[in-house]
Amino acid sequence: MGVMRESWFILTVILSILAVWWGWKVLEWIWWKPKKLEKLLKEQGIKVPPYNLLFGDMKENQRMFEEAKSKPMNLSHDIVSRVLPFHLQTIQKFGKNSAFWFGTNPRLYIMDPDLIRDIMSNKFGHFAKIKGNRLLRYFLSGLATYEGEKWAKHRRIINPAFHMEKLKKMLSAFYTSSNEMISKWEKLVTLEGRCELDVWPELQNLTGDVISRAAFGSSYEEGRQIFKLQDEQGELVVQALQTAFIPGFSLLPTKRNKRMKEINNEVRDLLMGIINKRQEAMKVGEANNDDLLGLLLESNYNEIQENKNKKNVGMTIDEVIKECKLFYFAGQETTSVLLVWTMIVLSMHPEWQGRARDEVLQVFGKNKPNFDGLNHLKTVTMILYEVLRLYPPVLFLNRCTYKNIKLGEVSLPPGIQLMLPILLLQHDHEVWGEDAEEFKPERFAEGISKATKNKVAFFPFGWGPRICIGQNFAITEAKMALAMILQRFDFELSPSYTHAPTSVITLHPQYGAQIILHKL
Repeated sequence: MGVMRESWFILTVILSILAVWWGWKVLEWIWWKPKKLEKLLKEQGIKVPPYNLLFGDMKENQRMFEEAKSKPMNLSHDIVSRVLPFHLQTIQKFGKNSAFWFGTNPRLYIMDPDLIRDIMSNKFGHFAKIKGNRLLRYFLSGLATYEGEKWAKHRRIINPAFHMEKLKKMLSAFYTSSNEMISKWEKLVTLEGRCELDVWPELQNLTGDVISRAAFGSSYEEGRQIFKLQDEQGELVVQALQTAFIPGFSLLPTKRNKRMKEINNEVRDLLMGIINKRQEAMKVGEANNDDLLGLLLESNYNEIQENKNKKNVGMTIDEVIKECKLFYFAGQETTSVLLVWTMIVLSMHPEWQGRARDEVLQVFGKNKPNFDGLNHLKTVTMILYEVLRLYPPVLFLNRCTYKNIKLGEVSLPPGIQLMLPILLLQHDHEVWGEDAEEFKPERFAEGISKATKNKVAFFPFGWGPRICIGQNFAITEAKMALAMILQRFDFELSPSYTHAPTSVITLHPQYGAQIILHKL
């Protein structure tokens, strides 16, 4: 009995110590560490709103977002107050040299283009991407999320697929998909030569179609199936992120979480089937390497052959699958967002629509657009850049420090989060002038460097070594689609259109994009 009592006593002591230790750790996480960081930042002149236990400013951010989303706005390009209301209010109240609370972490606003240059160029090698919510792994992974050597290896392997010479070979996919969409639109036009259409789902289908053809070529139909599943996954991720600030919620066996896992497995099985067939074809010399998947597998094979005696060479099949899923999100989403806002903006500014059409007809007439001609569309390029400035698909980028670093006048310890608000900076009057909210494509008449005075104030595709690898793919696809639309149609906003930009991972028109098409 004495031995048993002694054992129980020892166990009780151990459990008590563990409870105290665990309680200490929780208290450190939810209170002491945040307050310590708050003090550190305030001592260096960074204004930080009062810390709210555990959730920080997440609830207020969500409340303001939902409130802004509940009502449309006037027809203007002054969209920041609707799209990022909390961040705009915080900066207006505390100034640009401020931070907000992302849960238990203070996140600094970086609004100085020179500091953005240092961070995006990773000048000191001290900045990393913030680890995203675990639910995003079902939707967004691959090159976009890697760091260090792994990122460098994947970038090296993927790069050849996006060379300009390879891009030329994908032009037929851009043309075929655009032509199918426009032929459908022409059939919808009435005897009066007009029709009203919500072009938003049309353009989403177009860019999904393009990425299915460009990525998988002969496996196009399976690619379409993947696109539909990834589209559903995107909607589920957006819903899930609304509860992302609740610790452990993503681990619960909810109906939504289960469906996200099912889709992940379905997409993986489909991609595995396509990849296996392609690898078998490669072995017997019958593979077509003109699509993204073929180019990726070829580059990966060459990497492995050239480094046979080294460890961790090339990509695993799982890693190839992740890159294919990233092709879908980045390739489909970014371009559809760019195209829909371009059509909306050109409907608001018919004089620029007319100038763009005159240029397209001068270069191509009614003929099929070609690669060299697309590269010589100066007015169209200026328009696309100005739309990207006013309506960037991605609203902000996040980074964090992983070493002690002096950023400007501020000394930061490891683990400090940084927010680079693309939308706020690209609408900033101090950078772009008092007409920052106006649509003026002529800003880009002499290129991006001249428009930004060589500052990092325009970065819709990121900047520096991590700039989006598919930037030229997206711009070329957008030029092809827009040129073909301008050749066939004049367009204007329908009276039923409601101007309501909102964030759904990227910048969407909340109620669609109702456009009246007039056949030329």
